[in-house]
Amino acid sequence: MSRIGKKPVALPSGVKVEVKGSLVSVTGPKGTLTWTHPAGVSVAVEQGKEVVVSRAGDSREYRTLHGTTRALINNMVVGVSSGYERKLEIYGTGYGCAVSGKTLDLTVGYSHQVKLPIPAGVKVDIEVAQTKGDETPAKLTISGIDKQVIGQFARSIKDARPPEPYKGKGVRYAGEQIRRKAGKAFAGAGGGG
Repeated sequence: MSRIGKKPVALPSGVKVEVKGSLVSVTGPKGTLTWTHPAGVSVAVEQGKEVVVSRAGDSREYRTLHGTTRALINNMVVGVSSGYERKLEIYGTGYGCAVSGKTLDLTVGYSHQVKLPIPAGVKVDIEVAQTKGDETPAKLTISGIDKQVIGQFARSIKDARPPEPYKGKGVRYAGEQIRRKAGKAFAGAGGGG
């Protein structure tokens, strides 16, 4: 048995799970998420208090799908009950971010602004819009109910300008440590010929 897969998913108060064929829909105070589970895995709701995932056989494919299905359903339950958020920081002189309509505008050292469309169901809060020197970064928080969409959007923001190792300029997750490299050391006077 998959150790993750055999653990039932406890349903907090206010969260309801419906299973129709292979379609699983989870409804909670923050919204509704739906997902189609793969063949070879079955999902059942027991007494409205927990979700149990079981598999059809013991092949390697079914074992991996067993744990993955349980984890994805758990992510849906957590998402509709408490939601997910990701905090990002932008380091670099003159760097910053702004929201205009359904687009996130990033100023990250290019000759143009990087414009990223904000996915449906995702909220972007900007705490600090512009960097102040090299010590105070621009800060933004992405929140929503779908863990996969939040993670993917946070990654696309980070990919707009990954942190570089010399001065640390770029977009990084809050609390992320960047391995710094020493710059070029110039030779002393009186060398070369």
